[in-house]
Amino acid sequence: MHNTLRIATFNIHKGVTHFNARFALHHQRDLLRRLQADVVFLQEVRDEHAEHSKRFAAWPETGQMEYLSNALWPDYAYGKNSTYPAGHHGNALLSKFPIIKTTNFDISAHASEQRGMLHSEINVPGWDIPLHAICVHLGLFAKWRREQLLSVTNLIAQHVPAEAPLIIAGDFNDWGMRTGRIFAENLGMHEAFEQHAGKPARSFPSWLPILRLDRIYVRGFHVKHVEVHSGAKFVKISDHAMLTAILTRVPNSP
Repeated sequence: MHNTLRIATFNIHKGVTHFNARFALHHQRDLLRRLQADVVFLQEVRDEHAEHSKRFAAWPETGQMEYLSNALWPDYAYGKNSTYPAGHHGNALLSKFPIIKTTNFDISAHASEQRGMLHSEINVPGWDIPLHAICVHLGLFAKWRREQLLSVTNLIAQHVPAEAPLIIAGDFNDWGMRTGRIFAENLGMHEAFEQHAGKPARSFPSWLPILRLDRIYVRGFHVKHVEVHSGAKFVKISDHAMLTAILTRVPNSP
């Protein structure tokens, strides 16, 4: 039985570095593979882009999500959110365990920003109820984020049983932190870094993190360990740091 889960959340910046200077997807995959997370929450996965696929010689023919999943994460889900003439991007989930159901909900708060909530149910071996994993990337403006978090809260109430283990992770763009705290309280959840280290993680910019943009919210778990993966090497990887957490299911949880 897998009572302990290692998870990661990472905004991959569409597989390229800041200002689209370098193709970084191969570095991102190497980092993910080294960390061996059971479930990975990804934002800004550009699964198709006609211009970049010509510009960068190493661009994968199969699409970014399949390239990142490789053989390590046999199950994956992709939520196409933003579409444009050259292609599309959105959120993705990679899982070592079977994904039995996936829905991508539109939570856009404004026509100029297409945002989604990717919700997957995952069969973890030995569990008698699926893990509910939700990946989000919220808007740039506080008013839009408040509307999006209200949408997420309502969708969870409709689609996630109260007793089910639940993880919500991604790029919340909530540097003020107040909106996220209200969101967590309404759902009876805890932010993993806040619970373990006192505050959400500094994750942006990745080479010298200052802003607390990325989050991991949990319900039905103890937080055993958290870590921010950042530093000078991330100039060649992404503008966001990667966050990881080791979680253990609460005893006697269904």
